[in-house]
Amino acid sequence: MAETVEQPVPVNEGEQVIDPLNSRKRAQPQSEESETGGAVKRQKGVAPIKAEFLIPVNGNKTVEARPVAVDDDAAEAADSRYSSKPAGDARDQPRNKRDKKKDNKKQKGQNTSRTFGSSHDKIKLCNSRAFSNEFSPKDCPFGEKCRLEHDLRKYLNEGRREDLTSFEGKCPVYEVQGFCNMGWKCRFHSSHSEERETADGKKELILLEDTERKAKFEAQYGTEGEAGVFNVVSKEAKINLSKRKTKTPRSDAYLQWINATADADRKFFDNQGKSATNGSEETTNYAATEEKEANRAQYIEAPFKPSEKRRIYYGPETPVLAPLTTQGNMPFRRLCVDLGAQVTWSEMAMGLPLVQGDKGEWALIKAHESELRPVKYGKNTVVQGYDNSRDFKFGVQIAANKPWLAAKTVEVLTSLCSHIRAIDLNCGCPINLVCEQGSGSALLDAPSKLESTLRGMNYVSNETPITVKIRMGTKDGQPTATKLIKRLVLGGYEAVESGKGTAGIAAITLHGRSKQQRYTKSADWSYIAECAALINRLKQEKAERTDTVREADPRDLANEGHVYFIGNGDCYSHEDYYSHLRDAKVDSVMVARGALIKPWLFEEIEKGQYLDKSATERLAYIERFVKYGLQTWGSDELGIGTTRRFLLEWLSFAYRYVPVGMLEYLPPNIQDRPPRFKGRNELETLLCSDNYKDWIKISEMFLGPAHPDFKFEPKHKSNSYEIEAEG
Repeated sequence: MAETVEQPVPVNEGEQVIDPLNSRKRAQPQSEESETGGAVKRQKGVAPIKAEFLIPVNGNKTVEARPVAVDDDAAEAADSRYSSKPAGDARDQPRNKRDKKKDNKKQKGQNTSRTFGSSHDKIKLCNSRAFSNEFSPKDCPFGEKCRLEHDLRKYLNEGRREDLTSFEGKCPVYEVQGFCNMGWKCRFHSSHSEERETADGKKELILLEDTERKAKFEAQYGTEGEAGVFNVVSKEAKINLSKRKTKTPRSDAYLQWINATADADRKFFDNQGKSATNGSEETTNYAATEEKEANRAQYIEAPFKPSEKRRIYYGPETPVLAPLTTQGNMPFRRLCVDLGAQVTWSEMAMGLPLVQGDKGEWALIKAHESELRPVKYGKNTVVQGYDNSRDFKFGVQIAANKPWLAAKTVEVLTSLCSHIRAIDLNCGCPINLVCEQGSGSALLDAPSKLESTLRGMNYVSNETPITVKIRMGTKDGQPTATKLIKRLVLGGYEAVESGKGTAGIAAITLHGRSKQQRYTKSADWSYIAECAALINRLKQEKAERTDTVREADPRDLANEGHVYFIGNGDCYSHEDYYSHLRDAKVDSVMVARGALIKPWLFEEIEKGQYLDKSATERLAYIERFVKYGLQTWGSDELGIGTTRRFLLEWLSFAYRYVPVGMLEYLPPNIQDRPPRFKGRNELETLLCSDNYKDWIKISEMFLGPAHPDFKFEPKHKSNSYEIEAEG
């Protein structure tokens, strides 16, 4: 069990209740003093590890900090899917015609700038044999020309590696759904197969099924479904998207309306200017009001106005897991939900591939049933009409560079997937190759376009709320988020004057860094606090408005005009979480790298205390992730290779965790890097290793020896390669 290090959780002391949000009643962190009573000087950027765990360098007592880079683009919206070159840092690689030609020859999919080798069987078994009993195979469509293996026993004896012994040798997929859709390719196939003697004395290899569990599974999820997984889009639907057979009538109507009213808008503002110069103020206001109402009457009413959409909630009880690129996969989100995450987001999905029916992009939209449970609520503002049973955890984040693309993406998402809490527009991705196309942080410099994009998303999203994630601005020292937030909450001048109203967003998330800053330096929570105060003032300003010309239409306001505000950046402990709530006055906090380094951070937030997780407990979380991974990506050789790769991606962050019981004093800092140290036992030392070969050893505890052709390159810069030179 985890050792409790500190407990500022709400507890009863007699009749007094201690609130973790109240700094005066909370237990204070350990002071920076040594055991001898002397003051300990904290070295900036270095984790304060107790002396008995430090490893001397070259026999000296002095130690040096591990040289780990702080370039954490790997954490959020920086996947190499968006890279145009096979290696190097994508941020400094502009796209040009020559690169485009090279792109056509490159492989498609995630992480194409790194090579992971292959995880395939030595001999590939034909699918006509893979899912059938030995003596009753299906007809092979290629006949004698087929190059794949048709001899089942030869494949089992020579073409594949031995079965895995982890999870007691039981197939994680079969245990859940009563059958394994990997068939004979499963690396646990002996747990759901047997050899039977037929009537003529021959021995036949038989695949087993639990008919009762299988029937229950198919009744609940269908023949194409996955156990416990929702938002599974059929092959037919994706093919229809790719062939442009799927229509988007709501988006088409909205875009037609925008084009048709563009001239009317220009005429309206021209006439308004003439009235202002030729008439009295009273006459001008009257004329403006009349013309605004006439102009508004031309607009097409959305099927669901923002005021009619499903209500959502954010509060101290709802810590948020950020949309993590690569590691924001379903198995990792499941683990975080198990440990207390209340809101989860998909990995950022690109709009165009979704509209085109791309299989890989639609896989990002899948959600586990644990993410469809209601969020906790109670201490923050709950708007009228809020239904907690419909406010589940999982939301989808998208990226789009054009209003039409965002609208069509939202329409196909809401048409094909019914289990989405909200759809978030990414305006925070700092990668140049994304921004150069007009997506991500590039939208911060196009506020009118951003507002129009969000309004269009609201028009076509039916009852699904629309939210947005932004950064402080695009350049260091030049924050623009305050102006942008005011526009998004109250509506831009042109939109309000012409009667289009506000963008209708339900929540704003602000990452306390600029695009130029990317993920270096600390997040600016003082600026986040300034923006939170601005939103509160805007709510009051909106309530006090009496000028009907500029008054926002209540129908264009989501959550009755209550725009939730979430802060993001450098949350590594429950101390960070509650201090941000208290000092910055945000509704909730979004966690990114903190969750990658220690996913039980959500548990610490819930309990209000540090948890000194033992190495055994941490290994158990890895085992759980592996099990979830096999259920998601499959239990065959390819699925095991995929699970191993994503496990290693996670371990490339998780090794940075320093157990709190080994620290000289608290709180820990996410930017601190530890000196060379050893754990309290061999397993803990292994889990803290920054050598990627040790990460592979950890994966082999549950997935067996890595495939001979498997390779892994750490995604973010570290010293994982140089450590071999140091012995």
